Amino acid sequence: MNLKQDAAAFLPALMAAAGMFLATGPAHADLKLCNSTPSRVGVAIGYQDQTGWATEGWWNIASQTCETLLKGPVPSRFVYVHAVDYDRGGEWGGKNDMCTADKSFAIQGVQDCPKRGYKRTGFFEVDTGEAKEWTIRLTDPDAQESKAK
Repeated sequence: MNLKQDAAAFLPALMAAAGMFLATGPAHADLKLCNSTPSRVGVAIGYQDQTGWATEGWWNIASQTCETLLKGPVPSRFVYVHAVDYDRGGEWGGKNDMCTADKSFAIQGVQDCPKRGYKRTGFFEVDTGEAKEWTIRLTDPDAQESKAK
């Protein structure tokens, strides 16, 4: 075989290998949450998409683990989070009221929560800066206080 024949024989194998690599596709942009606390936490999120405001929950996230909350690009610049510490009590909340339920939920709209049979719950705001992929990290407030002293 000459160099041209070697290259011609090698090209189909190279293309097949490239096809297998491309078939796996690029990494997807997702919204993730990492629980950096010693407790199990329950997490609810709120965001605005093409249809309006939505809230979803509850993800149960073990201590020192991360979970994908939404697959695909982050739906809006601002994402809202409410989390509950299952093991020690307490919560991460904020001034942005949105609708939640006691069990797993996906709710459209944030108005008139009690009238619609939902709880009104305070969420804290996360500014993703228009990023398509974002990771939120919950930390232990007690650990931060002890480091500051």
